[in-house]
Amino acid sequence: MTSAARRIHLPHDIRRRGFDWLRGTSGGTIAIALVVGAGGGAGAIVFRDLIRWFTLLFTGHGDYSDVGHAINPNVPWLGLWFVVLVPVVGGLIYGPLIQLFAPEARGHGVPEVMLAVAERGGRIRPQVAVVKALASAICIGAGGSVGREGPIVQIGSALGSSIGQVLHMSESRMRLLVGCGTAAGISATFNAPIAGVFFALELILQDFAVESFGAVVLASVTADIIGRAAFGNQAFLTLPAFHIVSTWEFGLYAILGLLGGLAGIAFIRVLYGTEDILDHLWRGPEWLRPVVGGVFLGLLLLALPQLYGVGYPVLQNAVAGHIVLGLLAVLLAGKMIATSLTIGIGGSGGVFAPSLFMGAMLGTAFGQVAGLLFHGAVGPAGAYGLVGMGAVFAGAARAPITAVIIIFELTGDYTIILPLMVAIVAAAGLSSLLSKDTIYTLKLRRRGIDILRARGENLMQAVRVRDAMQPVPAPLSSDTSLDDLVKRFSSGAVNALPVVDATGAYRGMVTEREVEAAIGDSTPDVTAGDLAFLPASVSPDATLEGALSQLVQQDQSTLPVLMPGTTTVLGWLTHRDILLAYNARLGAGKGQVGSAPGTLDVETNATGNVASIPILPDYRLVDVELTKPGPPIASRIADLTLPSHSLLVRLHRGNTDVALTDDTMLRRGDRLTFFVRNDQVDELAARIRPLRAPRS
Repeated sequence: MTSAARRIHLPHDIRRRGFDWLRGTSGGTIAIALVVGAGGGAGAIVFRDLIRWFTLLFTGHGDYSDVGHAINPNVPWLGLWFVVLVPVVGGLIYGPLIQLFAPEARGHGVPEVMLAVAERGGRIRPQVAVVKALASAICIGAGGSVGREGPIVQIGSALGSSIGQVLHMSESRMRLLVGCGTAAGISATFNAPIAGVFFALELILQDFAVESFGAVVLASVTADIIGRAAFGNQAFLTLPAFHIVSTWEFGLYAILGLLGGLAGIAFIRVLYGTEDILDHLWRGPEWLRPVVGGVFLGLLLLALPQLYGVGYPVLQNAVAGHIVLGLLAVLLAGKMIATSLTIGIGGSGGVFAPSLFMGAMLGTAFGQVAGLLFHGAVGPAGAYGLVGMGAVFAGAARAPITAVIIIFELTGDYTIILPLMVAIVAAAGLSSLLSKDTIYTLKLRRRGIDILRARGENLMQAVRVRDAMQPVPAPLSSDTSLDDLVKRFSSGAVNALPVVDATGAYRGMVTEREVEAAIGDSTPDVTAGDLAFLPASVSPDATLEGALSQLVQQDQSTLPVLMPGTTTVLGWLTHRDILLAYNARLGAGKGQVGSAPGTLDVETNATGNVASIPILPDYRLVDVELTKPGPPIASRIADLTLPSHSLLVRLHRGNTDVALTDDTMLRRGDRLTFFVRNDQVDELAARIRPLRAPRS
């Protein structure tokens, strides 16, 4: 038996090897990213077809915003009044659909994805993709004045998250797959692969690391190839060519940027103000809200049919100079109201397309006024309309990189890039001065979740390994037999032991895993020296964060602590030791859990009875309450059977904390807090019953 063979025990099941490769290696992540990209591309095609089909079903036209006050040829006896009825019928379908199967599919979608990435380890329920696709397609097809980007982001993200959950991937990789799904959806929907990448990195992941960038790029390119096969290679918007007449026009573009920033802020205020008003007025069931609200939306569409659905044909007509100044102003205000009303009544759709629509109206109107004031000295009004699109989006979303790239890719016109950058910087800068939140983050803040909060001191970086390590257990000699190894490990006190040779020199480590494999391979003559391997190690000055990362990445239960530059073993470090040291620092008042990332959001996991709070990389605080008779009530703490990488850190009874001892008896109503690794939360729920999550 070679040294390598002794040290590495590969599963005999080929499928298991492939499974481990997919979820645990960079190559596997890239392969899954390609799958997510392909799925996102296919999902975008299906979603666009669904919108087209429902629009045709409800109106009898491919895009009702482009046909003016036209009757529905399928129900001509209703005349123009069918427009009032359509949002009501649509709401009667998508309202119950959302309420019954995925309430998180309500609204514009992107905030929910941002929350999943930042606070929930990238976990999104699989049914969200299907419900979001159907609900948004029905909503838009029935006149909802919203866009496609929010739904396709949530659809692609749910696909990536679902694949990650099936493969039981780590949270960091699952977040990355959510970003891949986002990029794929944007790329295929708008034929904009670069914009898809930066939308995912700047808005969703907020991470430009090399590994993230590579996987997201591959997913975006894969989706774009599929999208181009279905929709062709032309730019998403077909617009006339523009040019800069004079360099002093950059001053006008800067002013337009400031106006775009103001319009973006106004859009945010109107959107959430409308929600507040409707929340205050509505007293009925949520599923019925789109039905009643649909009447008012229908009346607005009857007056301004240009606001029906996404409205890209109207946008193009405006930029092409086919809409007069007065109507541009009316459509700008009308779109702001129609989109806010659609989302406020419980509709499902994005806010990106409406911001482009408003920007086109604002910019084109600004260009027409500039043309009247400076006749012949400025470019066409459509050029200002194009720049206005990016400015309003930047003012609302405050994502300047994405705004520049996405407008460029939507139009395919590079000549407008410099004035576009000037306006977008001005819009984003003014927006940041006037509002702390963006159109996406404000939705979360209103729930008490500050996704942009400054990160407090990370105690995992403040505590050193020397403060957590334990004494080295009695070592094994290299000639220790397999029988003696079994006896040593049968005590259950440790699951890894150091091995030394006849001179006392450190040879490596043996774990229960190696011993079990040797028993399974029927090799009774094997010794501790044969099974020993040199594991990853840490120095006593390393941080707990680095040590925890080593344990997770190497899939080890124990790390030897070595004196730097030598093979001298100074201590022994396990997951439990790290958690105990972290909890001790918390208890000493050196930091506050509430200032750590993720502690403000309480979620219920798939079991429906554990409230878990992301605290550390790959770990969570799990808060449970004992409410029903039966175990573990009336049991000792020592009798709890917990997952291997978990620790009870608090017992709260009434208004006081109870000391944690082996003999402490658990009572009904006790509230327990555990540190547990993310992939063992469900196991914890299965082992501790009956319990329920306390209300947050």
